[in-house]
Amino acid sequence: MRIEQLTYLEAVTRLGSLRRAAEELHISQPALSETVRNLERELGVVLLDRKRSGAKISEDGRALLPHIIGVLDAVDRLRRAADHQHHTTRMVRLGTVNAATVPLLVPAVREFREAQPGTQVEVVGAQQDDIHRALLEGSLDLGLVNYLAGDDRPPDLETTELLRCRAVVCLHPDSPLAAMRTVRVADLLTEPLIVMRSGYVMHRYVHRLLRGRPPSFSYSTDGAEMGKLMVAEGLGSTVLPAFSVLGDPLERQGAITCRPLADDDTEVLMVIQRRPSSSMPRAVRTLHDIFVTHAASHPDAVRGPATGTMPGPGPRA
Repeated sequence: MRIEQLTYLEAVTRLGSLRRAAEELHISQPALSETVRNLERELGVVLLDRKRSGAKISEDGRALLPHIIGVLDAVDRLRRAADHQHHTTRMVRLGTVNAATVPLLVPAVREFREAQPGTQVEVVGAQQDDIHRALLEGSLDLGLVNYLAGDDRPPDLETTELLRCRAVVCLHPDSPLAAMRTVRVADLLTEPLIVMRSGYVMHRYVHRLLRGRPPSFSYSTDGAEMGKLMVAEGLGSTVLPAFSVLGDPLERQGAITCRPLADDDTEVLMVIQRRPSSSMPRAVRTLHDIFVTHAASHPDAVRGPATGTMPGPGPRA
């Protein structure tokens, strides 16, 4: 059971229809309906009476409503207590997917430490869904996550876009693919492919890119950093956002390189997220603003389509 499921049901009950609740929550009506159905399946209770004229809370749902409101009130009290705790403890907790760490995290944290040397920063690597959950629960203050262009954003989090780029093939410099200016999917399938584990945006991206075509051999790994290490050791290639590869220490040392994909122009976005709060601690706001400022000066800053600058050896082999 998730808090947003209870929040969605409360909105339907308060507003009297799925349509009005979906509009308030800024999500699609089918997505809202499916979320409530998942809660019904989990509880074994029909919570909404669905008719052509609309959906209203059922008698069983009305009996459970005081408990639902009680849970939401308790969560709200917990969040207020967590906000107060952050005011009194000098710690900022930042969740990040690994593909988001390279271009912004280190310089932003370095600047933050110089500005507030007495405040600790705890960096937690996790998958996107885990970061969302921790932000909503209050155990994380900020989250750096990736989306594919067109993905829905969670309505109960404040999202600020930072970087936008296309995906690239991350290669060992000795790979035959490194001799190419751009890499086609057919080329990509000729050598071992390192893919992100299910639950990462780039796993979904690669699955869509390959369209069922199998590589010669594949590895599965948990996050971009391990993927880049495996590439540096010559185990194969991987597909990552350009901002995850360009400027990486391994790329600066010449242990990995990258080439653009010839067959796809889908953009990958890096965003920073937080819970909406009128009482956000000053340290959290400061770190958030530092990320936004650093992103604005990055080559892949969000100001229209961006492809980054890709190294290339010359004409395609």
